[in-house]
Amino acid sequence: MKELETKIGIINPLENGGDCFEPVLRYGLKVCQLVSWDVSQATDVIADTVAAAAAKAGVRIAAFWAGVPGPQVWNFVEGPLTLGIVPEVFRAERVAALKRWADFAARIGTPAIITHCGFIPENMTDPEYAPVVDAIREVAQYCADRGLEFWLETGQETPVVLLRTIERVGTGNIGLNFDPANLIMYGKGNPIDALDTVGDYVRNIHVKDGMYPISGDSLGEEVRPGIGKVKFPELVRKLLDRGFTGDWIIEREIHGEQQEKDIRQTIADLNRWAAAEDSEQ
Repeated sequence: MKELETKIGIINPLENGGDCFEPVLRYGLKVCQLVSWDVSQATDVIADTVAAAAAKAGVRIAAFWAGVPGPQVWNFVEGPLTLGIVPEVFRAERVAALKRWADFAARIGTPAIITHCGFIPENMTDPEYAPVVDAIREVAQYCADRGLEFWLETGQETPVVLLRTIERVGTGNIGLNFDPANLIMYGKGNPIDALDTVGDYVRNIHVKDGMYPISGDSLGEEVRPGIGKVKFPELVRKLLDRGFTGDWIIEREIHGEQQEKDIRQTIADLNRWAAAEDSEQ
């Protein structure tokens, strides 16, 4: 599928004052998801540098992944206390940070910001649930007022929790950055089946793979796409059959030479999986 080739990208950190697209070009790609956890970078000067550098490199910024201040512990023990805008102690500061990133995203011309909202309560009658929905709505409306969407990355929530939260936020500009590995690594669901519940809201894919948890305290292991539990050929087929036309952003959470090898392998595998879908039609 020729069209898919133009939709493959990587996670790309906001560095070098905004002139940061060499890694994207090194892989022969023209798409990225820009990311930063440092809100001090959300300035007009850096935004203008980003926009100019992206235009010069011919790179399209598919979305901005908006990190927030404060502690972030990616496990089942401290995670509910530290991640996203669920913990009340960090909520106001993080909502403010997401709004700053929304202004930044609007200035660089990307269509959405993305973040993890955290361990949204499973029980909708939990007294903490409504305030979390209100906080998500506040960010989403701020984005809508600036012509942006707000995409929630899958991870700490089951698909039905995401669905009911999107329904209750009700701003019409909420989508999902669908990370199939996170559903598995957090033990929250089968990503292929999850599309039956939240597929209409999927706007962007993290091409990432992983294993189910084997400890009640720790996430499952992240692995190269294609060797974990995601079943990527089936996932690609189901997404394309559903009419998905968004971007496929490769995320490999290691560093160094092996990361580069795995990303290059994943680019080839994505094209192969999409070609197999074409041959079956």
